[in-house]
Amino acid sequence: MVAAVLAGLSLLSLLTCGYLAWGSRRTGPGGTPLAEEPGAGAPRSQPHIIFILADDQGFRDVGYHGSEIRTPTLDKLAAEGVKLENYYVQPMCTPSRSQLITGKYQIHTGLQHSIIRPTQPNCLPLDNVTLPQKLKEVGYSTHMVGKWHLGFYRRECMPTQRGFDSFFGSLLGSGDYYTHFKCDSPGICGYDLYENDNAAWDHDTGIYSTQMYTQKVQQILASHSPGKPIFLYIAYQAVHSPLQAPGRYFEHYRSINNINRRRYAAMLACLDEAVNNVTLALKKYGYYENSIIIYSSDNGGQPMAGGSNWPLRGSKGTYWEGGIRAVGFVHSPLLKNKGSVCKELVHITDWFPTLITLAEGQIDEDIQLDGYDIWETISEGRRSPRVDILHNIDPIYTKAKNGSWAAGYGIWNTAIQSAIRVNHWKLLTGNPGYSDWVPPQAFSNAGPNRWHNERVSWSAGKTVWLFNITADPYERVDLSARYPDVVKQLLRRLSQFNKTAVPVRYPPKDPRSNPKLNGGVWGPWFKEDEKKKKSDKSKGANKQKKNKNKKKAN
Repeated sequence: MVAAVLAGLSLLSLLTCGYLAWGSRRTGPGGTPLAEEPGAGAPRSQPHIIFILADDQGFRDVGYHGSEIRTPTLDKLAAEGVKLENYYVQPMCTPSRSQLITGKYQIHTGLQHSIIRPTQPNCLPLDNVTLPQKLKEVGYSTHMVGKWHLGFYRRECMPTQRGFDSFFGSLLGSGDYYTHFKCDSPGICGYDLYENDNAAWDHDTGIYSTQMYTQKVQQILASHSPGKPIFLYIAYQAVHSPLQAPGRYFEHYRSINNINRRRYAAMLACLDEAVNNVTLALKKYGYYENSIIIYSSDNGGQPMAGGSNWPLRGSKGTYWEGGIRAVGFVHSPLLKNKGSVCKELVHITDWFPTLITLAEGQIDEDIQLDGYDIWETISEGRRSPRVDILHNIDPIYTKAKNGSWAAGYGIWNTAIQSAIRVNHWKLLTGNPGYSDWVPPQAFSNAGPNRWHNERVSWSAGKTVWLFNITADPYERVDLSARYPDVVKQLLRRLSQFNKTAVPVRYPPKDPRSNPKLNGGVWGPWFKEDEKKKKSDKSKGANKQKKNKNKKKAN
């Protein structure tokens, strides 16, 4: 039985990639030295918070997890900070982002199923208080750069209406890295780059998005005073498909035969350089000494698009470890235990209460959070207050054909897709998704070849799996038949969670969302006045009916 997770490799030299030195002198945009503010260098009570979210980065795809892709910046920041080696996110874009920004599980926001599609009249429910809103309450300047993917069908759903002072980035889940165009289906295409609430035509110079977003971050830091706390949410598009990267980043990866893996490597190399440049800007403009940098992927990698989660099982979009166990670390001069590894249980919902507490904010009693304050766990090495994670319950996902209440001991219908972690144990029911292990040699030819994958054929009717993740992090030994009492305990916990779930929000597409009706731009299409007119019209019709009925009665 496998007893441990991957060991990290030694750090790669920054010089091999031609990276800039980690300077700390504070200078202006033109390189002019700036006078230090009183008390600069001394920690202020409210730290600057920089949250960097990568897109679709696989668990193996970082140098310290043994990747052939060079990530000297991520390796250095992680080695000098705290590596999170028992860290979980959600298997897809929207769910992870919604849980980060609200501190709530999907079952408590109605976003249990899939992602928010561009044509759906759907967004993060407006009655949910967001992380930037709470930080603004205690004096933070809040800025978002990058991918939103939490809905935009009405203006109230836009980032600037959900707590961000400024927004520069995309609203959708993916798009061209240079042109910023996205087609949702044939003929349904539009432009997707925004500056606050408007299409950013004037700010679009055709620069690769990873570099363009980094430049925007540098501008924000240069124009802001480090004397005032700042929250920077940098949600890079990389390394999500389409697989595109500037030519010079392919230099070290021409030996990779698999074209998708080669492109993915180049994209990740560019992302690593971008994180380096953000860190340099924090030092240059006087933020670094009082900053907390958090780095996280939003879900596991997609092998068909170049990502690797080896030796974990499964991929993006699944509830196997390869879909939900993420690369993550915290880097900060404010950490007490620098250069350490945290193996305590941490989930993406935990950032909401943790960051609000660090910012000296208040969490309202009526906000029912699913996250925990885990700063002492990370900074001081204490035990995590978290003992379980509801990975999800998706009542409308395709039901497992052989699932039943009987298979769930009358406690749970195992046809329903769900997954839960309690202490060392993890239970999955229904259809957990693509379950292969994809080893590195699978990328040696045209694409991840199924002949190279390790595959397991489950016995017919299998809809329940149980693993001891601490002893078996690669999910190779199913223990559900051996420990039926543990299965029952976890099924009861699932049932308890399910009683608190709100209805799923997954509306059909709205033809009014077509960018052709909005000047060729993806953007809010739902007009409040239209709704009011319809409402008034129906009220008028009802009034006429009542009058007619009165006349008949008379």
